[in-house]
This record gives sequence, structure tokens and C-alpha cells, in this order.
Amino acid sequence: MTAGEIALVAGVGPGLGSALARRFARAGMSVALAARDGARLEPLAKELSELGGKGRAYGCDVTDEGPVENLFGQVKADLGEPNLVVYNAGAFAPGSILEIEARDFERCWKVGCLGGFLVGRAAARLMVARGSGTILFTGATASLRGSANFANLAVGKFGLRALAQSMARELGARGVHVAHIIIDGEILSERYSHLAEERPPDSLLAPDDIAEAYYQLHRQPRSTWTHELDLRPWVEKF
Repeated sequence: MTAGEIALVAGVGPGLGSALARRFARAGMSVALAARDGARLEPLAKELSELGGKGRAYGCDVTDEGPVENLFGQVKADLGEPNLVVYNAGAFAPGSILEIEARDFERCWKVGCLGGFLVGRAAARLMVARGSGTILFTGATASLRGSANFANLAVGKFGLRALAQSMARELGARGVHVAHIIIDGEILSERYSHLAEERPPDSLLAPDDIAEAYYQLHRQPRSTWTHELDLRPWVEKF
């Protein structure tokens, strides 16, 4: 049962992050929503109360250690200690390795990897002390393959996957389930709505379907924990 549990989603946008929050709320969970601009999450936070849960919005720069620690302190004070933490933040600026600016590379790495470390560490400290909890990291095709013009994304995602592996091997024996989810394909959104019209049905990943997979990972019994799950529509080659 997840009713009464606390979920924290770091990196909430209009697509997957929002879908995750709604799914957790429908399960009766209280959901902390975090993004750099917390004010834009207020409407979603109010919506969650109508789905059976509770929502609170927080502003946080996940690449900054102090704000991340403050976020977990605020969530604990407002809602309680999180049972489930999802790191869903990401940044990507496509470009040739000949043209990428160092500041853009660093920014993408910080959001893609350093933020995962800061959020994951804060979550692990709470969960290890309690002896239970779930930490989920959102990966991508670039977690496994560095394609041309995708260095800004792949480097951070490679690092995030390594972080998830190390955490899972260390924390599993201490009651904390760590999983990494590879999103292999485009997520259905306004950005890719034109593709949905051009392609066969179910050729883009539906955010609600992805969110269901995340929720089921959290529900897994310890005897059958999944560490890595890859999700892709049937049209994707792999």
C-alpha cells in the first residue's frame, strides 16, 4: 500500500514530471513537486488534491548543494520523510563537439548528473536511516549511446547511470531500492505532437504509461527488485 506515503519528484515539467505526480497522487500519496521555478507548479499542486493525494510546490536548483538540502528539510517539515524520490531533471543543448561552449557543457552535466548525485545522496541519507525507500533516476537513449551532436546529453546521462548502479549495489542491502529507467524514444508532448500525427498509433511514449511503470517499480517487493528498466514504443529499433 502507498496511501499515506510521501513522494518527491525533482524536475517537474509539463510532460513526464507532471504525469508522475498525478500517478502518485492517485495512489493516495502526498507529492512534493520541485523545479527551478516552483511558482509555476502551484496549479499542479492544487490539482493533486483532487486526485486523492496532496501536493506542495517547491523551488530548487538541483545543481546547488545548499538548496537541495533545504528542499529535503522543507519537505520533511511540510509532508514527512519521502518514501519515494524521483530524479527527473535534465538539460540538453545539441551541437557539434567542435562548437559546444564549455559553459553549456558544464550546465548540461550539472543538471544531468551532479543534480542526481545531490538529490540521490539526500534521499539515501533519510532512507538508510529508516531502512526503506525507493530512489528512481530518469535516463534516456543517451544513457547507453553517445550519438553525434549529443555529447552534452550523453555525458551527463552516462554519469547518472553509473551513479544509479553504484547506489543500488551499496544501498540494496540497507533496504533502499535504486532503479534507473531508460526512456528510449520521444515522449508524447506538444513538442512532438506533429510526430504523433505522422506515425502509427502508440509510436511515442505516453507520459501516463511511463508514470505507471515508475509507480510499479516503487511497489516491487524486495525479492524481485528491478534495477534497470528500458521503456520504448514498439516502433523503436534497439
